Amino acid sequence: MKTVVKFGGSSLASAEQFKKVGEIIRKDPSRRFVVPSAPGKRNDSDTKVTDLLYRCYESAEAGEDFTVLLKAIKERYYEIIRGLSLEVSLEQEFHEIEKMFQEKAGREYAASRGEYLNSRIMAAYLGFPFVDAAEMIVFHEDGTLDLEETDRCMSQRLLPMDCAVVPGFYGADREGHVRTFSRGGSDVTGSLVARAISADMYENWTDVSGFLVADPHIVDDPETIETITYRELRELSYMGATVLHEEAIFPVRRQGIPINIRNTNRPEDKGTLIVESTCRKPRYVITGIAGKKGFCSINIEKSLMNSEIGFGRKVLQVFEDQGISFEHMPSGIDTMTVFVHQDDFVDHEQQVIAGIHRAVSPDFVEMESDLALIAVVGRGMKSTRGTASRIFSALAHARINVKMIDQGSSEQNIIIGVENRDFESAVKAIYDIFVTSSM
Repeated sequence: MKTVVKFGGSSLASAEQFKKVGEIIRKDPSRRFVVPSAPGKRNDSDTKVTDLLYRCYESAEAGEDFTVLLKAIKERYYEIIRGLSLEVSLEQEFHEIEKMFQEKAGREYAASRGEYLNSRIMAAYLGFPFVDAAEMIVFHEDGTLDLEETDRCMSQRLLPMDCAVVPGFYGADREGHVRTFSRGGSDVTGSLVARAISADMYENWTDVSGFLVADPHIVDDPETIETITYRELRELSYMGATVLHEEAIFPVRRQGIPINIRNTNRPEDKGTLIVESTCRKPRYVITGIAGKKGFCSINIEKSLMNSEIGFGRKVLQVFEDQGISFEHMPSGIDTMTVFVHQDDFVDHEQQVIAGIHRAVSPDFVEMESDLALIAVVGRGMKSTRGTASRIFSALAHARINVKMIDQGSSEQNIIIGVENRDFESAVKAIYDIFVTSSM
């Protein structure tokens, strides 16, 4: 049994947190490959080490004295080292960082040092070998991941090893320049390691006990999702649910490796299990609710639209020409509505309207702004009658007007459009009808 464990920044923010992590790893002998993040906040008023590194590098890039900031970063790490009673020196590493900052090695190099240094400490604490991610994770010149080459390099390096600590968040291009994933990218590193060694489980340890059915900022104390499929997770992540970096799904999905979201501060909690497929019945008809504000809709009407070949392609070509991607596109016999992010659209609205008129000569074009989209996701919806009617009943009871509904052929996802001002009330109403009333 081989388990990859990734620990987030809050799990490694202090020596006390390191000790919790060490206890978790040592409790299960299968936890042999460890992916640490950079130290996060120790309290609400604290600053993440990655943010300190960005600020430090910006000072260096501007030709300012950055030694005070670098000293503060160094102290964060030595505080952890002292708290763990380790005899570890990072002087050589900090000397190299100072040199590279002076040579303006780049923001990505600067940001990556948080994970690099924390992994050095973790390797010493556990007695595991350290393997630099820059030697295995390969980026293309344009900054995108070369997945196949990365998998080859990682497998070659890690498969013969019994255990290892691999820093998260970064790799390198073929020129040897450090490249990073987007924030939260240590999740992706853990997924890549799991794929490379054909792990039995990828555990992602953070400060929450898994995915919640709804946003806790909207719904008080929402229930935890026990099991969720990759497809359901993809739908919820796309609509704003954030616990796991959404790109972390793809490497393990190809091999059917399950992901377990766990809480470092509550290791007894089972968390959320993410799987390819499952015969486990969900506790509720829906698995989760997620959504975003800030959309607008462009409604296009034209008689006999359905008989005009290429109508949809011509309309979408107008949006493409303006560099705007669409989110959803519900349609009727003589109507077609395109939902887009309002911030992306507002500076191009007149060009888009004019382009639509030139492309398809519509009878009428109407726009509506300040809309929110809510995704109601669940594999249990497919086999349950009346799901949509329960949603609409709940929204009607809450006096919320539905602007749009879109259901995919998989029957696992219903998208509802409402006004921005009704967003929170709509999420609460849907949660109450499917979860609260089922308790």
